[in-house]
Formats: sequence, structure tokens, C-alpha cells
Amino acid sequence: MFPLSEEQIRRYARHIVLPGVGGRGQRRLLQSRVLLIGVGGLGSPIALYLAAAGVGTIGIIDPDVVDLSNLQRQVLFRTEDLGRPKAEVARERLQALNPDVRVIPYVTRFTAANARQLVADYDLIIDGSDNFPTKYLASDVCVWERKPLIWGAIFQYEGQVSMVPPGGRPCYRCLLPSPPPPDLIPDCQQAGVFGAVPGTIGALQALEALKWLLGLGTSLAGRLLVFDGLRAEWLSVQVERRPDCPVCGDHPTLFEPIDYEVFCGLAPRTPA
Repeated sequence: MFPLSEEQIRRYARHIVLPGVGGRGQRRLLQSRVLLIGVGGLGSPIALYLAAAGVGTIGIIDPDVVDLSNLQRQVLFRTEDLGRPKAEVARERLQALNPDVRVIPYVTRFTAANARQLVADYDLIIDGSDNFPTKYLASDVCVWERKPLIWGAIFQYEGQVSMVPPGGRPCYRCLLPSPPPPDLIPDCQQAGVFGAVPGTIGALQALEALKWLLGLGTSLAGRLLVFDGLRAEWLSVQVERRPDCPVCGDHPTLFEPIDYEVFCGLAPRTPA
């Protein structure tokens, strides 16, 4: 394994002195590849902490441009970035933060057409998206490609974090076999979101990612952490694998991406 430079030893000194990390662990991070789906409220703190920690390659997929309404919570961006692609701005910020890090921007959506190819190139996937179709797609593809997935979600003053281990068991569908009706859970544009909540959840997603890459501690596989920001309380919920899960169950029936917009009731079903 390659030696750390004098500058790297100074940069990562607080990691290197940690039991369980050391120089070997830091070199492991520098060789790791993580794909981040979405660089908004959740993705901003995730990206910053991964880059600061020295994760060597970070892929960022996001089709959006920076909007003024983003700046209340998406801490990676500045007023001068308005109108620019988020993935490109993220690349500049993260590489300025840490020149050791290579950031690969994908200014496109994460879709059924590109998901498997994108996921296959990375060691770990982190879902920072804000919609159900992407979450089901990310989970399904990570199960099929046997990639670990760390996902998070936020709603107003609340948040959730969990992990799908390689091969699932359990996967996102085990927790939520069917998506909620589209009009039941409004998006943050309609319902609002307290700015520090995605920062809290995103930081925890980054922590779980770094633990997994280093082989430290206990992962969130099979557990859902629920955060109530108004009460300042965390609840840990056990998530069991569903034997009838179509993706990771005893007799799976789903092996390829589907139309997730239709599945989640966000697009009309095409007549047969």
C-alpha cells in the first residue's frame, strides 16, 4: 500500500491517531470510491465530510442547478453559484477543500437506464435524493449489484437514516413494500424543511459511510434511525427482511429496473 506524504500526514493527523484508523485506514479511504445520488440538503454535508476525510473518488450525480431557495439548507453552495449545475459546483468546492480527492460530476438524473452502470463503478452508494422513485431504484440496483447503500430522508423537522447491506436482506422494499400515495407526503417545496435537519441526517450518513469503508463499529443494516428534531430524540427501529420481498426475498421476482415513476403513482401507466 502506498505511503502517505508529509502533507497528508498533517492533513489527516486527527484520523491517523484514532484507534481503528491509523495510516492504513487513511490510505484505505484514499483508495475508496463513493457515489452520491443528489447533492442537495442531504448531499451537501455528506459530500463535504467525505471530501474532508479523504475519500479518494467521489461521484456526484445531480441534474439540477443552484436555486436561491436551496441556500437555506444546501451548505455546499453560495449566492454566486445561482444558475450553475450543482454537480459542477460541488466538484470545484470539494477539490478546493481537499486536492487529494477526485470528484466526478454527472449532470444527469439517476435513472433505470444508467443506474446499474453508475453503481457498478463504486464501492459504496449514498442516497441523498428527495423522492421515492429514486430511493426504490437505488435500493433495487444496489441489491442486484451487491453494493452497500446508505440512504436518508427528511420531512420538515424529522429525518431517517438506514442502510441496505450488499445483497439486501433487508432492503428498502422490506421497510416500505409499497410507496405511499403521492398526495400523502408533500415534498419540501410544499411542506418546508428546517435547514439544520438535513445537515444532521447528512452528517450521520457520512459517518456511516466512513465506518463502512473502514470496517469500524456496527452498521445501520437492519435498523432505521428516526430523528425528531423538535424533541431532540432518536428512535432505533429494527427492520426485518421480508421473505416475500420481490428483490431480496426467498424467491425474488424482480431482476431489472422498472418504471419507478409509475410504480410510485407519479406517472400514468401506459396501456398494454
